[in-house]
Amino acid sequence: MKPFIPKTVILCITILFFQTASAQVTDIELQELKGEWKLDMSPQDTTDKNFAVMRINEIDRSSVKGTFYREGVKIKEGRVNIQLGIIYVALVSGDNSGIYNTAFYYKDDKLYGTTHAVDRGFLSVWIAQKQPKN
Repeated sequence: MKPFIPKTVILCITILFFQTASAQVTDIELQELKGEWKLDMSPQDTTDKNFAVMRINEIDRSSVKGTFYREGVKIKEGRVNIQLGIIYVALVSGDNSGIYNTAFYYKDDKLYGTTHAVDRGFLSVWIAQKQPKN
């Protein structure tokens, strides 16, 4: 005869699992994202020198502030999600050429992301390296 496990016990274990995964990202790890990041906008082409810059000025467990693509283009609606123990960020930015929706995650000291240029009709895949402090 199989042991009976009540649904409430399974629910409690599931909730505890997700809370533990979320707790794995510390505020210190979030602060590691602060600073300037160099985005390789075409990582599949090592001869291309198409780079952009993102500066993260503020970050916490729910939001991010800074600039994206170039100096002066402010991050709007920057959101952070750490529910799975991984830092995910989504943001909106824009300049005279249109609106950009960007999402990325942090892994092994790099950012892996995509930027959708809504008004220009393309999706860019990029990898970013943090730049040393001057």
